[in-house]
Formats: sequence, C-alpha cells, structure tokens
Amino acid sequence: MAKHKHFLLLNLATNLKFKGPFTDIVTTNLKLSNPSDRKVCFKVKITVPHQYCVRPNSEIIDSGLTVPVSVMLQSFDYMIQMRKVNTSLWYT
Repeated sequence: MAKHKHFLLLNLATNLKFKGPFTDIVTTNLKLSNPSDRKVCFKVKITVPHQYCVRPNSEIIDSGLTVPVSVMLQSFDYMIQMRKVNTSLWYT
C-alpha cells in the first residue's frame, strides 16, 4: 500500500480553545504548514459565520512555508448563549 504524502500540516493538537470574557472578540491562532514540494491552497468554511471569523480564510501556501491563521469568536452575551439547547460548541 502506498504511503500518503502530507500536503498541509496543522499545528493544533485537537481543539481550538477560546478564553473569555466573551463580551469582546476573542482570537486564537494556529499555523498551517506546507511540507510538500509544490504549492497548496486551503479554504476554511465556517458553518456559523455569525459566530466566527477566519483570516485569512483562504490562501495559497508555497512549498516549505507556514501561514498564520486567526480564528475570531465574535462577542456574545454568555448567559443567553448558555440557554441555547442545541449548541454544539463549548467554550473554556
């Protein structure tokens, strides 16, 4: 069986973590690296765009380079957000 080559590496162990207070925009950063010998593009799609913003949300990464990516959690009233029953996001 052929071994798969990595074209994009994410420097994130498991989950993004945001630290409050959530009354202002809270940002967490990650890095995307291209270890391959060719250019790689990425695009981040957010399923709840009113809650998150990603910059840059798409880009072409040259061979051997790393790109910083910021994920911003928009401000919200924490008590109102906690009352939502169907939320799948948890904040620490």
